[in-house]
Amino acid sequence: MPADFDLAIVGSGFAGALTGMIARRLGRSVLMLERGRHPQFAIGESSTPLANVLWAELTRRYDLPTLAPLAKHGPWRHAHPEIACGLKRGFSFFHHRFGEAFADNAARDRQLLVAASTHDDEADTHWYRPDFDAFLVDEARRLGVEYLDETTLDAPDFVGGLVALTGQRHSQQVKATARFVVDASGPRGFLFRGLGLPEGRFNTVPPTQGLYTHFADVARFGDLLAAGNGSGGELRDTPPFPVDDAALHHVFDGGWIWVLRFSNGLTSAGVAARDDVASDLRFAEGAPAWERLLTRLPSVRAQFEPARATRSFVHAPRLPFLCDVVSGPNWALLPYATGFIDPLLSTGFPLTLFGIGRLAAALERGLGTPAFREDLDEYGRQTRADLLAAERLVGGLYAAMAAPPSFTALALLYFAAASFSEVTRRLGRPHLAPGFLLHRHPQFGPAVARCCALARSFRTAGGFGAAQREELLAAVRSAIEPFNLMRLGDLSRRNWYPVRPEDFLAAAPRLNPPAVAGPTPPAVTPA
Repeated sequence: MPADFDLAIVGSGFAGALTGMIARRLGRSVLMLERGRHPQFAIGESSTPLANVLWAELTRRYDLPTLAPLAKHGPWRHAHPEIACGLKRGFSFFHHRFGEAFADNAARDRQLLVAASTHDDEADTHWYRPDFDAFLVDEARRLGVEYLDETTLDAPDFVGGLVALTGQRHSQQVKATARFVVDASGPRGFLFRGLGLPEGRFNTVPPTQGLYTHFADVARFGDLLAAGNGSGGELRDTPPFPVDDAALHHVFDGGWIWVLRFSNGLTSAGVAARDDVASDLRFAEGAPAWERLLTRLPSVRAQFEPARATRSFVHAPRLPFLCDVVSGPNWALLPYATGFIDPLLSTGFPLTLFGIGRLAAALERGLGTPAFREDLDEYGRQTRADLLAAERLVGGLYAAMAAPPSFTALALLYFAAASFSEVTRRLGRPHLAPGFLLHRHPQFGPAVARCCALARSFRTAGGFGAAQREELLAAVRSAIEPFNLMRLGDLSRRNWYPVRPEDFLAAAPRLNPPAVAGPTPPAVTPA
């Protein structure tokens, strides 16, 4: 193996492998280093329409046709049946009270279903990461990326404009130099530790912990509801999609459970919860903590009654993470290595793909040039700004978890921004949706901040009464109105939102607004 490279990438999850393939298409020599070995367990599994658009743009721009089918469920299953994935027709939310079976009213105040596609072929996917990541690494190697797994690295040494990397693999010494290092190793990863980078803190999301694993034989929650094991059949109407063919969220005061089903019979499930809830349940004990949680949530317990964990539980004692420095003269952290907030709303994939697109555009302009340094600085600013925008909304949602109508209202901010961003990119007009979740839009960004601040203030003041709820609902309606392509908030929909072409046609004037103030964010545009 050669010892000198243009790029060294530390970490071979999907982000590292995709970055390596793009760099190879740009003519760069690439070394990818991995501490573990594929296939390996990983979470971060649920894609979104916006992430799929970004994926498709990157595969077109950088000529990666083998990856293109992975942007939609139908093409994926046809082109790559060997890679397990899950069908994701949308987002399903059900709100629970400890000690009570799930129950709802005629307005469906304790649930939210938001569709992301009209049928299965066009649907999003859950990525079964052991298969998905291993496939991408094989593709990267096929394109000429040099790859070493089971490699333990020492701290990097920056000498004369190069980065010297040393370490051990199978009791043998590894040595290489690179002009630039990309850290794709995740939170508190390689460069964070090796450079002693400063850790920052988020301002609005509470300290949370995670507990998760994969299961077999998980029952379908929709079947239980239809059989009357929820509130006596509140799914009497036909929902816009089967509630289990989605990112299924079970929400309770202080946390939430995710349930993601794969085509191979496995299901990813876990819980993210505030420290006080996690400590009360003793998350550090693993499986017993999960059983204690299910005991408090009878309807969720019924879903997992036949299930069995296929591997040990993983306890994450601290989910939120933010690094205060994103890049240097010859290194950069990918977004996932820069910060992590929470799995809620599946924001991780689009955040990462936005970052890869920006870094790829910088590499196109010329590695090591003054323009490249400017691009890196802008990459760092936008990466942090995107993370803070997502954190602001997730923090607001945590504040409202005990108040389902208020939680649902805040969630509509996400769905309005995400659907508007997706459609404008498909139309080749990304400048209409500046920043992740429109946070750089001069009207929408401040409006979201106000709505989330209201939710946090109500939580601090002791709850969401009728007056507070109406104030928040009015603020959300005002914020989303110019961007609302799906009739979000329409009371006649009773919290079920399908994808209907006639809604998008009626909202077409919203896609031709006056020019947005401010610069167009650097992004990959369709080829």
